[in-house]
Amino acid sequence: MGQADQKILPDRYQVSPRTLCFVTSDDAVLLLRGAADKRIWPNQYNGVGGHVQPHEDVRTAALREIREETGLIVDDLRLRGVVNVPLDDGDQGILIFVFTAVADNRGVQPSPEGTPEWIPLGQIDGLDLVEDLPLLLPRILAMGPDDPPFFALYTYDEDDRLSVTYGSPTA
Repeated sequence: MGQADQKILPDRYQVSPRTLCFVTSDDAVLLLRGAADKRIWPNQYNGVGGHVQPHEDVRTAALREIREETGLIVDDLRLRGVVNVPLDDGDQGILIFVFTAVADNRGVQPSPEGTPEWIPLGQIDGLDLVEDLPLLLPRILAMGPDDPPFFALYTYDEDDRLSVTYGSPTA
């Protein structure tokens, strides 16, 4: 099947691929405190990541985003999960590829996206986190090196509250 045969039909669900990365070093995780002028999540803590470019695979995108937003070159990049986030219109959504990685040093630099900060694992609860991180981060940090990736669906109710559904790992 050639490229011309692989067109997306206009009535099909379409997604924007993104990466979300959690880098660890000893007993700390690297979170990005969003820049004050960001359109979404200003001053809130999130993982590192962003859009997958048309010329990239998701692994390459994750490594690029880590480097651009923190200055780090990391090791042991692992896919930990895939999250589907349908948008209001139902025709489009976001597909988030969630990774972990290990840093061999803590020398980070800020970027226009925000300021990377090493947070001790015991101090995460007191932070102003992006809304899904209180659910997502403990799950990811508890994963063993050989655990399979999780699959999740994020939806919002009529009051715009996040609901997370995880797929069965054995289904």
